[in-house]
Amino acid sequence: MSASTFSVYDMIKRNAMLFPDETAIVDGEKSLTFHQFFIEVNSLASEISRCGVKASQSVAALAMNRYEYLALYGATSAIGAILVPLNWRLSQDELGYILQDSDSKILFFDSTQSQIADALKCEKKLDISCFDKRESCNFTPFFHQKDDIFTLIYTAAVAGKPRGAALSHNNIIASNLQTCLTMNIGKSDAYLNMLPLFHITGMNLSLAVMQMGGKNVIMEKFNAQEALKIIENQRVTLMASFPPILTNIMEEMEKAERTYNISSLKHTVGIDSPQNIAKFCEKTSSRFWILYGQSETSGFVTLSDALECPGSAGRQCCISNMAIVDENGSIVPCNESGEIAVRGPLVFQGFWKNGGFDTSTIRNGWHLTGDVGRIDSNGYLWFEGRKPEKELIKPGGENVYPAEVESVILEHPDVEATSVIGVPDPKFGEGVKAVCVLKSGSELSAKELIEFVGSRIARYKKPGYVEFVQSLPQKSDGSIDRKKVKELYGSGA
Repeated sequence: MSASTFSVYDMIKRNAMLFPDETAIVDGEKSLTFHQFFIEVNSLASEISRCGVKASQSVAALAMNRYEYLALYGATSAIGAILVPLNWRLSQDELGYILQDSDSKILFFDSTQSQIADALKCEKKLDISCFDKRESCNFTPFFHQKDDIFTLIYTAAVAGKPRGAALSHNNIIASNLQTCLTMNIGKSDAYLNMLPLFHITGMNLSLAVMQMGGKNVIMEKFNAQEALKIIENQRVTLMASFPPILTNIMEEMEKAERTYNISSLKHTVGIDSPQNIAKFCEKTSSRFWILYGQSETSGFVTLSDALECPGSAGRQCCISNMAIVDENGSIVPCNESGEIAVRGPLVFQGFWKNGGFDTSTIRNGWHLTGDVGRIDSNGYLWFEGRKPEKELIKPGGENVYPAEVESVILEHPDVEATSVIGVPDPKFGEGVKAVCVLKSGSELSAKELIEFVGSRIARYKKPGYVEFVQSLPQKSDGSIDRKKVKELYGSGA
């Protein structure tokens, strides 16, 4: 037992005491005060205890955005369990792998996911529980230690399979406070939850606003017209955006038969083109906060007004230490490119591995992100992509790891070799492109290959572009030279 810890459950319990009658969550027609939300959290914690889950064991969630998802954040914390939020866009095989790797004891789901939950129950022999059907029993709140794990966010599939980034309660609470301090978020703010609650940014912003006693407004999934209505009706002050959200919202504003009053919107957090950001800020009263971050850093490392330095990824936050290092791990001067390195209380505990942690990304006291960039003389980060061996593609804010897509493509009997790269995409900012060598005599079409991949992994990971070539450039050791592939074929067309 430690006297120096403060958990997510502690935060929710505190709010119930200090702001019992203030609105905590609005989900459609349902509205919960902080006191009512605390009761929901305890009810879910009772259900988890009834199922026999113990401290340090994993509890998975497969659901659309709903208030019970936020309650599960608190319920797992209440009994010392580890939350494993699952991306509902993944295939059954991908979900099954994460459930097995995390050793999840129970899967919570909603009615939209009942069919796949039943299949996973049979396949993995685990308990499942529907958010809509709960039983209660007593539970004893858990006292956390300093680095107890709050959640495993599955990411970083650099070797073909995703790994669970282990974030502690201290990581999450520090991230909450940094976000709120940077953006001056307080009790009067209202956040529109339209990013998935399995996403680190969705988790970060919902818990940050909650910690300040602000209001969370739930949206099952993004729809531009519905988002504008909710912003207007609920006086939303904060939302997050990754391509193509901003474009869709502005298009809806332009074509709508009436004018939406979204003057309450003060903050938009995310990534988009400088042109889109400038246009959005001109049309609304919102500031756009540009960022750089990872699941491994509990969210934001940089966060600043995008109009201060258009095209940059912002400046580092108040408790994030950032540097650019060379191949030897030495810090390089301003305006020199290298690998982005991070240290501070937001850096994760390591990747989940057999109940322990793989800390191979942490060297000389720095977490090496695998991203390449430079820091200018004013402290702004300029993002320049991923290291070739750690290539990451981000269509619409989702993470796609080339090695994972390549392993599926190579299962096709007509493909001899492939290299998957990121290319510019007009809708999602970045798209997935597969450059392939076919076996002699094969006549595989791009459409056939795309559908083949989409039938085996999440469809957002399938290539949007395919190019067939006679050969792929190689390094001296015989491996494919991804950097050269990108130089030769790195366009979307």
